[in-house]
Amino acid sequence: MENPRPTDPCNAQSDPPALVSHSFYQSDNYQPEDSVGYMMRRILVSLAQNIETELAGSALTNAQWLPIMKLYLGHSSTAAELARDCHLDAGAMTRMLDRLEAKGLCSRSRSERDRRLVHIALTESGQRAAQTLPGVLSAVLNRHLAGMSPEEFATLKVLLQKMLGNAQTLQSKPWPLPEASATGP
Repeated sequence: MENPRPTDPCNAQSDPPALVSHSFYQSDNYQPEDSVGYMMRRILVSLAQNIETELAGSALTNAQWLPIMKLYLGHSSTAAELARDCHLDAGAMTRMLDRLEAKGLCSRSRSERDRRLVHIALTESGQRAAQTLPGVLSAVLNRHLAGMSPEEFATLKVLLQKMLGNAQTLQSKPWPLPEASATGP
């Protein structure tokens, strides 16, 4: 049985029915502290701070672990792929690679077939640094998941995957915001 479409004016007839089932938030009683977006942001800030603390004394920072892991796992091999996979613009990725290269964690080389491509490779030091990351990240995440049962953890992952799927759909077809609504997560 399908859920009826909500009567909230925020959910105009043009909204994709697959994404609209309930109006969990209303503009007349919206409280940021109750927003899942606000809570997720606070969690992300805490994760970043904890990762930064765990990486203190190493060659890496919180901002640098993702590009190192992408290279280590073989998900990216060029500066352009790395920028796309890390959700950074080309300029920010260039600055990040400058810092990683200065630390001796990676090297860059131009493609001989296409000089526009810049290939990135981890150095031995970069490989060693990458090998420590799963332990650091696991410890930080497990501390944030303390008190959850395995079933709650599985449910959390399913719900976050559903929300992420909605976010990806919205990126391809954004919904217009109502004229008088408050903005924010």
